Amino acid sequence: MATETSALTGLEPRAFWAHFEALTRIARPSRGEEPAIEHVRRWADERGLGVRQDEGRNVVIDVPATPGREDAPTVTLQGHLDIVCERDPASPNDPAEGRIALVRDGDWLTADGTTLGADDGVAIAAMMALVEDESLAHGPLALLMTVAEEVGLEGANALDPSLVTGSILLNLDSEEDGKLTVGCAGSTDTWIRIDAPREPAVEGAVPLVVTVRGGQGGHSGMGIGLGRSNAVKVLGRALREASGTVRFGLVSFQGGKSRNAIPRDAVAICSVASDDEQAFRAAVSASAEAIRDAFAKTDPGVSIAVDTADAPAAPWSAEATARLLDAIALVPTGPLALSPDFDDLVETSTSLGEALTEGDRLTLHSLSRSSNDSALPEVISTLDAVARLAGGELEVKVNYGGWRPDMDSPTLAAARATFERLFGDPPVVTAVHAGLETAVIGSKVHGLDMLSFGPQIEFPHSPDERVSIPTVERFWRLLVALVDELSRPG
Repeated sequence: MATETSALTGLEPRAFWAHFEALTRIARPSRGEEPAIEHVRRWADERGLGVRQDEGRNVVIDVPATPGREDAPTVTLQGHLDIVCERDPASPNDPAEGRIALVRDGDWLTADGTTLGADDGVAIAAMMALVEDESLAHGPLALLMTVAEEVGLEGANALDPSLVTGSILLNLDSEEDGKLTVGCAGSTDTWIRIDAPREPAVEGAVPLVVTVRGGQGGHSGMGIGLGRSNAVKVLGRALREASGTVRFGLVSFQGGKSRNAIPRDAVAICSVASDDEQAFRAAVSASAEAIRDAFAKTDPGVSIAVDTADAPAAPWSAEATARLLDAIALVPTGPLALSPDFDDLVETSTSLGEALTEGDRLTLHSLSRSSNDSALPEVISTLDAVARLAGGELEVKVNYGGWRPDMDSPTLAAARATFERLFGDPPVVTAVHAGLETAVIGSKVHGLDMLSFGPQIEFPHSPDERVSIPTVERFWRLLVALVDELSRPG
């Protein structure tokens, strides 16, 4: 186990935080989790615990019951090994290389310039700490650690259902203290691909780079209703508005790094006639002022800058430039419908997460979500219409359906009673506008009684990610007590 650092000194439970810190030193990007897999396998081997792994690289560690609890039902504790590896460009740290520098800010733990990895390091650390504590009573446990959750729940989709042998599953990937989650949104990825002709730059054209940065970003599901700026949409708007007064050719357009994170940065290179350079700069500046005002309350740090670029490749034609900017403008982003079942919960949304230029092609990658499976076809139809109008094509990948709540769940009843006994107040029972692996696992292993909970994690999928230290202790107490309750005889 890692040596406790100053950021973690005195924090309880100590074993949990030691395991959490150890994970910050291990590279675990989506699809690159092998160092993390080796870490947990080695830990299991040292304790004589059985390890099973499927072809999708998901890992199950089998933990025998404590004395007297052998006949209890097997409880599967589940979380994912991978994390979103976002970083500020100037940061020397990089989660993708196992460099996360912990920073304690009062009651919060965050990281210096990168994502923290609390999503979902808290699950892995909690499982390991619980098993190590011989004073904690529990029935048979299965620690299910999945991979590639952050890129469309790939690990869960590839899960061999024979790995799950119990009838109860506790997912430890929720991010709201005091809430028991019983449902989640399904999701679909789409790619609009537009091929457009280029033409030689006008003689004496000036290459200019337009950069959007400073937005807060965040989770494109949980944070979609917060009014944050989307850097891809902001850049598209600024350029499209500028094109109304100044003719220019778009050379490239790039933005976003993670499909399920709201883009914080985007950059475009434009070819502008030298006589029009000042007018172009003025037009972008005017648009930037209006955009800053639009996000003055919800994302005040967003900024747009114009600088001279190196000599670029030939720009798209004027017609193609207009068509590409129209497509970016038409792609919807944000909440589309609210849940009729839970107050203030988004039911359906879509987020333009990535823009990529490759040769003559612009690709726009969106992630659409809904807890109402019947609502997503309309969203996909809209995106298909955008692709057709822009002369492009749409690729659709349906990831998983929604997880429908079961309010009569015995595990939910046990969790409610345990929560109230521990904390004196009843928990909030809710659903989330994000993907949880329970949706996929439940579709593969029929009859599973499932529940999800966790500590308070804010701004996941961004360098502002932070976890509330006091709620980690509450999460730990609930997990320990619920595992005990679910294994009590009679």
